[in-house]
Amino acid sequence: EVQLVESGGGSVQNGGTLRLSCRVSGAAEKNRCLGWFHQAPGKGREGVARLAGDGSTSYADSVKGRFIVSQDNARNTLYLEMNNLKPEDTGMYYCAAGIGSFCPRSDLANWGQGTQVIVSS
Repeated sequence: EVQLVESGGGSVQNGGTLRLSCRVSGAAEKNRCLGWFHQAPGKGREGVARLAGDGSTSYADSVKGRFIVSQDNARNTLYLEMNNLKPEDTGMYYCAAGIGSFCPRSDLANWGQGTQVIVSS
């Protein structure tokens, strides 16, 4: 079973930058689809960035041009570079791995414990 451990959250001001990391272990498939999800206070989890097994990336409209998802060469660590952060980016960020050949979904994924991001105005 895959294990995911996030780090790198914190508090920043509007327009600031953070880099989240997710250590991935136990994944039998190195080309497993991975992603980052955001859960704002009182709301459900929403996907913000995805890195497919073929290396292609996709982003939610709300973060396009500001967030970058990447992975180290060994595919052991997933990153989310968050630039020009806005107060609406506040919330928990979860690293997720798809199950089998599927990409992670808010209702079906392996999850990390999450890391908190607070953006003050």
